[in-house]
Amino acid sequence: MSCFRVELKKVVDDSYEVQIGRELIPAMIQDIQKGLAGNRKKFAVITDSVVEPLYGKPVLDALQEAGYQGDLFVFPAGEKSKIRKTKEDLEDAMLAKEYRRDCCVIAVGGGVVTDLAGFLAGTFGRGVPFINFATTLLAAADASIGGKTAVDTELATNLIGLIYQPLKVYVDIDTWRTLPRRHLMNGLAETVKHACLADEEFFGYLESHVEEILDCEPGACEYISEKNCSVKYEVVMKDEREKSLREILNLGHTVGRAIETVSNYTLLHGEALSIGMAAQVRLGCQSGYLSEEQRDRVIALLEKIGLPVAIPDYIDREALVRKLYTDKKVREGKLRFVFQKGIGEVMTFGNEVYARPVAEDEIRNILMEM
Repeated sequence: MSCFRVELKKVVDDSYEVQIGRELIPAMIQDIQKGLAGNRKKFAVITDSVVEPLYGKPVLDALQEAGYQGDLFVFPAGEKSKIRKTKEDLEDAMLAKEYRRDCCVIAVGGGVVTDLAGFLAGTFGRGVPFINFATTLLAAADASIGGKTAVDTELATNLIGLIYQPLKVYVDIDTWRTLPRRHLMNGLAETVKHACLADEEFFGYLESHVEEILDCEPGACEYISEKNCSVKYEVVMKDEREKSLREILNLGHTVGRAIETVSNYTLLHGEALSIGMAAQVRLGCQSGYLSEEQRDRVIALLEKIGLPVAIPDYIDREALVRKLYTDKKVREGKLRFVFQKGIGEVMTFGNEVYARPVAEDEIRNILMEM
């Protein structure tokens, strides 16, 4: 009998830039011309049916005008499309157009697009480079940064995927002007989450500047984009693979993701997260992690933005409780929650432990009250 050891130790630099600005398509093309994607000449532009005419087609036109090959690959807009079948259809379409390992993927759109396209890029040809061009506030705040890519299944959200970093992220705040107001409000939920877990001063800024942000005032939009990137960067830099600290970015998501699914995606991600945040601060206050005043401030800010903080009547509470167990933080069949500590910090429950078990009845009582 023989035994061989395969040594594969290596150091990988997955660093990348996040560029925040306005009218960034020309800047992206210039970066590609300067070698952002190496010597690749063929680009798969992946987008959804809403973003296609607004930004997908202009990105493709700019690439072709610069002398590159490219094609648009479009799927129906919405969270319901973030499934394995959509990924399969996109892959088959790319293969049919003779895309191989020498291509680069450009994700143009919101969080569903960047999650789906990033996952595809990480597995297509065993991994091809990709670029994120974020066109929503939600994507700018969360999905396009950090390299977490995934699809949903009927049983759970975001449990099928991988961590795969982009070459670069472009946050074009001019694109926010084409968003319906509901989608702007939706995007602010992740921004509130970042303020709650890491920056009380930022939280105060949001309390004072909600209307400027919703009106897409450039200064306010640039400021919150920079703050969102800063908070997420500090966490991802220390824990790219979500071994411990990165769990804090799931603040509010245990209930939020569950209610998003149980609503059959009639609630947008940020709307569901807002309800999850309201549940989290209620349970946290009950546990002594933040005061009643701090709890009320968080709920009041979410309401000021126009986000829901109560569970809609059509949601089956028991179905919601059962869905909590599909959360990725569940360990040995036990629910685990991340909690904020006051406003601007998170609770720790031991050395590098950022979530604690919560009894089912404990969270059920909160949900029944909401």
